[in-house]
Amino acid sequence: MSKNPAKNRHENDKDVDNDLAVTGRFQRIASNPAKEFKRSTLAAGAVLWRGDVTDLDSIEVAVIHRPHYDDWSLAKGKVDPGESLPVTAYREIKEETGFEVRLGKLLGKVTYPVLDRTKVVYYWTGEVLGGEFIPNDEVDEIRWVSIAEAKELLSYEVDRTVLTKAEKRFRLPATTRILYVRHAKAHDRQTWAGNDDLRPLDKKGRRQAEMLAPMLLPFGPTEVYSAVPDRCQSTAAPIADELGVPVVVDPLLGDDAWISEMANAQRRFEDLIAEGGTKVVVAQGTIIPDMIAALSAKGRLPLEEIPCKKGSVWVLSFNNGELTGADYLASALPVK
Repeated sequence: MSKNPAKNRHENDKDVDNDLAVTGRFQRIASNPAKEFKRSTLAAGAVLWRGDVTDLDSIEVAVIHRPHYDDWSLAKGKVDPGESLPVTAYREIKEETGFEVRLGKLLGKVTYPVLDRTKVVYYWTGEVLGGEFIPNDEVDEIRWVSIAEAKELLSYEVDRTVLTKAEKRFRLPATTRILYVRHAKAHDRQTWAGNDDLRPLDKKGRRQAEMLAPMLLPFGPTEVYSAVPDRCQSTAAPIADELGVPVVVDPLLGDDAWISEMANAQRRFEDLIAEGGTKVVVAQGTIIPDMIAALSAKGRLPLEEIPCKKGSVWVLSFNNGELTGADYLASALPVK
């Protein structure tokens, strides 16, 4: 008998030995998630759904059949070089199922041994917007079923647990999402002699800004807002270019407004929430954690820590103006 039976385990043994970090409405992805586990294999996927999110009984979820394993599971796949995890989830779903999705709430991550590595899978909710399934080598059948039927059909308890977490999110659906971005890395303040609002992104910051665009697109934003400083506008520009929309520059979204007219700044952000939909807001390192703390204090999601690295993103979910979910994506740079 092997001294380490985990090394003999395969993908379809994931119910035998696993760890599920899918508890709570605050989830995070570290700057380098590959380093959280020794010899890790990163993957991402989603609970695919369609229907009226205000009517839980109308929601159907997709369960896929994988001929290689002869099992029924949730859609997911491994990270390719150059990708962030949201990009992986979007691409893999498109390749396996043919569906285009809008990512929603990060449900968390599941880990389990596969041979001599640790498989780490991040799951989102994913609303299907369009596309057509064509059977392929990876997936030969998809069934759209109710949540209860999906729990019966799924081959693994791990996947049923992830689906149960998605069901909880569906019970308090997001009416608004704000992708709250701290501007990318700029030239050092101490070595910049001119107007601080004109301080530009440095080389790393320009790369961060370029990588933010593909990471944010899977969430389906339709509008892009920015605080006044050039470093904020330059961070916002690539995603606005991809969407074909202007960057709306608003002084009330920046640090100066938060310090000098906090009530107006907070009211402006609340107006953006009240409008609904999904928006990108690029701002600075003082206003972002303070604004989130204020929203947390008034909402349904207490947050004990609010990190805010340059180039990071908070995916904030709101139900009728109340903060109900928060996901912190520490970096847009590739995880592999």
